Amino acid sequence: MARKKETEKKTQPTPEEQNVFGLRSMVVEQPVTETLEQNYMPYAMSVIVSRAIPEIDGFKPSHRKLLYTMYKMGLLTGGRTKSANIVGQTMRLNPHGDAAIYETMVRLSRGNEALLMPFVDSKGNFGKVYSRDMAYAAPRYTEAKLSPICAELFRDIDKEAVDMVDNYDGTMQEPTLLPTTFPNVLVSANMGIAVGMASNICGFNLREVCETTMALLKDPEHNVLSTLPAPDFPTGGEIVISGDEMDALYRTGRGGVKIRSRWRYDPKTRIIEIYEIPYSTTAEAIIDKVAELVKAGKLREINDMRDETDKNGLKLAIDVKRDTDPEKLMQKLFRLTPLQDSFACNFNILLGGSPKVCGVGEILDEWIAWRLDCVRRRVYYDLARKEEKLHLLNGLKKILLDIDRAIAIIRNTERESDVVPNLMIGFGIDQVQAEFVAEIRLRNINREYILKRVAETEELEKDIADLEITLNSKRRLRGIISSELEQVIKKYPSPRRSIITYAQDEEEVPEEDTVEDYPVTLFLSREGYFKKITPQSLRMSSEQKYKENDGPSQSFETSNRADLLVFTDRAQVYKTRCADFADSKASVLGDYLPTALNMDEGENVVSMVLPGDYRGHLLFFFENGKCARVPLESYVTKTNRKRLTGAFSDRSPIRSVLHLTADRPVAVFSTEGRALVFNSALLTPKPTRATQGVAVMTLKPKYRLDTAKFLEDTTIVNLPRYRVRSVPAAGALLKEEDRGEKQMDLLE
Repeated sequence: MARKKETEKKTQPTPEEQNVFGLRSMVVEQPVTETLEQNYMPYAMSVIVSRAIPEIDGFKPSHRKLLYTMYKMGLLTGGRTKSANIVGQTMRLNPHGDAAIYETMVRLSRGNEALLMPFVDSKGNFGKVYSRDMAYAAPRYTEAKLSPICAELFRDIDKEAVDMVDNYDGTMQEPTLLPTTFPNVLVSANMGIAVGMASNICGFNLREVCETTMALLKDPEHNVLSTLPAPDFPTGGEIVISGDEMDALYRTGRGGVKIRSRWRYDPKTRIIEIYEIPYSTTAEAIIDKVAELVKAGKLREINDMRDETDKNGLKLAIDVKRDTDPEKLMQKLFRLTPLQDSFACNFNILLGGSPKVCGVGEILDEWIAWRLDCVRRRVYYDLARKEEKLHLLNGLKKILLDIDRAIAIIRNTERESDVVPNLMIGFGIDQVQAEFVAEIRLRNINREYILKRVAETEELEKDIADLEITLNSKRRLRGIISSELEQVIKKYPSPRRSIITYAQDEEEVPEEDTVEDYPVTLFLSREGYFKKITPQSLRMSSEQKYKENDGPSQSFETSNRADLLVFTDRAQVYKTRCADFADSKASVLGDYLPTALNMDEGENVVSMVLPGDYRGHLLFFFENGKCARVPLESYVTKTNRKRLTGAFSDRSPIRSVLHLTADRPVAVFSTEGRALVFNSALLTPKPTRATQGVAVMTLKPKYRLDTAKFLEDTTIVNLPRYRVRSVPAAGALLKEEDRGEKQMDLLE
């Protein structure tokens, strides 16, 4: 009673537990680890095991359910039926919705061209794997049946070669795997994204896979690369491989395959025709990227590009300008567009219900072991059927000498239920044999029929003995698999679609050769706006447009291939190229460098330098009156880094950066209105970029170094007044005639 009262007392809601409606709060605290274990982990395992990752037969559950449904509908040998009918029937096994089922069938179809060996013989518009915008028709319009190669998927399915399980509502059974007679797991490309893992398997040529498997059956130490040189893709293309990369992919199951488009050039029309593209891209993605580059001025050799795909297949046409080298242009397109792409491989498959990343050789070994089990189960099934038949015929043999007696036993038996027991007693046979004898039709109770049936026993005994030997002989089982693979090669010819090019046979085209070279003039404003203008455009309009309170800072005449170093007030330098910017006009503001180069927030451009061959030095002038002389070669990098931190000392704000190719006079100005001129030879180069330099100008406490220029870029007339023979020096106050209008602007 005391415990009951205590319980009732605890169940009374406190004011904190009541909400505005007076109801007790139903929030229950639960540790996050417990929530993950009870709710998330079962979901994750379901996605991995029952949805996204393919198994050793090369299929996901959605593929398997669809093909098995079509097989049970009689679509392997019969005519086509509407796709909507197939989708409806498949929902008995796959309750995930008609749209998902139809999408699965589209990818398996011949019309979509996503597989090397399609399993669905389609009629109608099923879209194309190489087109992003070509949509497939609705299932009520298209028709389909199973392709002839599907006979290899279901050859032993009625002989208990694989396990059968109930479907989701227990009304019918479906196979856990399909007993494929060839390693479909490597022939059919497959991709799946699960929870915390993914799978991306590229396709291989059917003939090469079968030949490699046959070689492994004979010699488990066979070198897979010798008979399976590279993947094969439905869209063709050119595979560029190196021995080391392919060896690593075959060994680890992870890696990448580089694919490039195939093309031809017609010199009469000056048109490049692209007729095969990488499996991992689409025609629309290629056209969009080329259009973007043409608009940005990076592909000046192209007049037009269009999609001329028709019933004959893919065709992308590129109109090129006169005197364009098509080979160099294609090398440039391979580098800048998806015309060359990489297929990332991740051979993650389910083995015994557990995901595992396997190499190609390991996958084939696993398939052989699994196929051996399938063949062994099929042989055992045939053996059991023959033993059952032999057992029945042995019972029939016992009544051969006295048929009349068997008839008399049946005739003299009063009740039907006693016929079988009386036959068992009369001839010494078991119930199964007696049932078989009792079911013989009256017309078959003749000596000829019985003698023929008994004669079968000898043949059955030979077959049973042979099957028993096969069951116990691994060599025989391997021979069966090998002969089936030979039949597959003969029945289903599969010429290679993707050609192979070895990396060592490729001519390396320098990246600079793929960038068009022409003269340009560069302009940089004080606020960081950049323009690249061609001489033709500059002749048409030379008046530069700037924002209010902005104006010119630097200008250079150079070429489109020139490198640029952009120094900022955060002691950083950004490495870029002229070719990375589109051609501009004088009438526009240009590219805002802090945005174009992804600078940090609040970072501003100080100076731009053309490094050329990285000879010479850079002079960094700081507000505290110091100057650092750093070799330009300190900014050479072997990698393609776009930003270098610690470009110069950050102890004092930077005021000017000068590119010094040879020693020459330099003029330095202070905010006090003083100037001094000295020869750059007085400055000793420092090996590190972070050097603080040496003092060149002596400053009073409230003044600072304002700017520095080469002497020829100033308006100084009275040179002896400001020239010094050593530094540091205070300099002399500027005379009116030495200030100049530009210098007045600087000092304002």
